[in-house]
Amino acid sequence: MLGLDGLSSLGAAEEYNNAGALFGLDGLEGEELLGALKRMNPIKRQRTINKLASPASPSKGSRAEMEKHFNEIPAYIQAGLKSGDLRLADTMIYSIKPVSSRTIKLWEPQDDREVGLRNISNAKLPKNQALLVSGITLLAGTSADATKDKIVATDFKALEGFPAIVNGEFNLKANKKQLVPETSIAMFKTNSFHFVPIGYYKLSNPRLIVDDVLIEATVELGTQDGIPANTYIYCSLHGTITTP
Repeated sequence: MLGLDGLSSLGAAEEYNNAGALFGLDGLEGEELLGALKRMNPIKRQRTINKLASPASPSKGSRAEMEKHFNEIPAYIQAGLKSGDLRLADTMIYSIKPVSSRTIKLWEPQDDREVGLRNISNAKLPKNQALLVSGITLLAGTSADATKDKIVATDFKALEGFPAIVNGEFNLKANKKQLVPETSIAMFKTNSFHFVPIGYYKLSNPRLIVDDVLIEATVELGTQDGIPANTYIYCSLHGTITTP
């Protein structure tokens, strides 16, 4: 808990529908809650009472999921959210890697940020960022050649056209902890699904990734048979992130 003094930043508190988890009010009742209210100045006390009495409409999508995970966010990032220096935003972190072997590591420590190829460096989120992974996209495409321009210009499509990839496995780790254990890539076959983006899998169990933690997403293939030369895999992690 960050302490009840955090309520002095009610402007930040009002942005979140689950502000209680972020501001340390969850579970307070009776005398504890009354004591917290008494320690506020009259204006802040009234604003707090109004918010408690008239909660906003529930958040939706990955934002609502992120608000449920506030207590898992490191204290220094919580402090930024509490002060208003950090806010929540939609994002997709992505990476493109060649299918040059049966094991494809989609983020690696030696990676640099390159527009069109990946949008983070060193397989880690930037400082003060925490990402709640709500869903994952996996696509594949065949580039005209192995130059960066052609790779970035590749038309990435559904995996249904790449049977050897579909029959492989995918896993996702952060700080060596499993977020998605080894599972069939067939879960990314969404061409026949209505109202689902191509190659997108919505996680029933969203997981949090924080800054300075190694992100490891791996595709394991049983064979490369039938996969054309210069084939690349596109992977993105979709969700809500903390940002200035």
